[in-house]
Amino acid sequence: MNKITLIAILLLFLSNCSLSKNPLNWKKEEVKLEDQQNITKVFTKDNVIQKEFNSDLKLDLSNIVLNNKIIDDKNNFGSQNYEGLLNKVGSYKFSKLNDFNQLNLKPVFFDNGLIFFDKKGSIIEYNKKHKVSWSKNYYSKTEKKLNPKLNFLITNKDLLVSDSISKFYSINLNTKELNWSKNLKYPFNSGIKKNKNKIFAVDYKNTLRCYNISDGSECWNLQTEDSFTISDSKYSLIIIEDMVIFSNSLGDVTAVDIDTGLITWQLPTQSSSIVNETYNFKISKLVSDGNSIFFSNNKSEFYSINVKTGIINWANKINSNIQSVISGNLIFTVSNEGYLFITEKNTGNIVRVSYLSEEYKEKKKKKVTPIGFAIGNKNLYLTNSDGKMTIVDLELGNIVETKVIAKNLISEPFIFQNNLYIIKNGSIIQYN
Repeated sequence: MNKITLIAILLLFLSNCSLSKNPLNWKKEEVKLEDQQNITKVFTKDNVIQKEFNSDLKLDLSNIVLNNKIIDDKNNFGSQNYEGLLNKVGSYKFSKLNDFNQLNLKPVFFDNGLIFFDKKGSIIEYNKKHKVSWSKNYYSKTEKKLNPKLNFLITNKDLLVSDSISKFYSINLNTKELNWSKNLKYPFNSGIKKNKNKIFAVDYKNTLRCYNISDGSECWNLQTEDSFTISDSKYSLIIIEDMVIFSNSLGDVTAVDIDTGLITWQLPTQSSSIVNETYNFKISKLVSDGNSIFFSNNKSEFYSINVKTGIINWANKINSNIQSVISGNLIFTVSNEGYLFITEKNTGNIVRVSYLSEEYKEKKKKKVTPIGFAIGNKNLYLTNSDGKMTIVDLELGNIVETKVIAKNLISEPFIFQNNLYIIKNGSIIQYN
């Protein structure tokens, strides 16, 4: 090869490099939250990011669509109407729970107050002034000693309750009397969803069960593959049109016909070896925009799958087992290491990565994990396992404030009617 040939090859190489757009040099541009055409492909789904990326990228939030949802069949709460003053309004007191698990607790919110429970399983309704409107216990002396933890769902004028000791019952909210009560073989390990006259939940044996709302009789059940251990991660289910879609302890996602209980499609995401490792496996709640389903796990896998077919749209390497939030054409996720990922939902391309744990010392970073987050008008509110909440400017990705909520575990934040709520052991704190 002569010198002229070498020079020609070198010039061609330099020319190609100068014409390509280097995504790492993409600075101070804006991405519109509601306009996919303004999202440029900056990082492909085949790469793993373990540090900040495009940290100077600015999001345009001017067209953001706000809502005030606290219940959604698809777990799609999006950006919610909350100004973020973070002034403490008051707290709803209850007796402290044993083995407080911040991942599995959620109050029932309504216009005039909320409903929660205490250490012995008493159901408590509070008014807007944080006072108890009524309280009643539906357990025997023996059952109270087991310290049941309750899940709620309101349907019409009834309150449906499932608990950690295998009871399932319905309460008339007008009379406060039981409509019916069932003892199950295994407790539910998911929330409860409803569709018309049916309710759905998944038990600890990876079985999806369908019941009649009127009397609690079982319509059908679907057993998926069981594991040898009990997962400490709560399963998830969503309802889309005529399907109920749920996850189990093995990472399988299954779509089932609501009326027949027959499988429409099933997607295994893990190898068979995980059957004996499910205690350490954690999967996030499913969330959907109606076309795709998004979820992630602590095995550094983030998925988008097609609602109709269960086929994978894209998979990304993000290590997170907390629920994502969809807003416009972007999806927001916080990794277990404390990084905020903003991803284009249609392609899986990562737009920006911001580090949210920089204020922690190196030794403590490994001990602190994110619990959950919510998105308000302009800020993201992230709670952590050390009892602190990190407030992030969503437009710039900068930390605005770190607020101490409690000295130990707290729940994910809940936004309802322009107020933010966080559960700590013994109370639910309300901020305006």
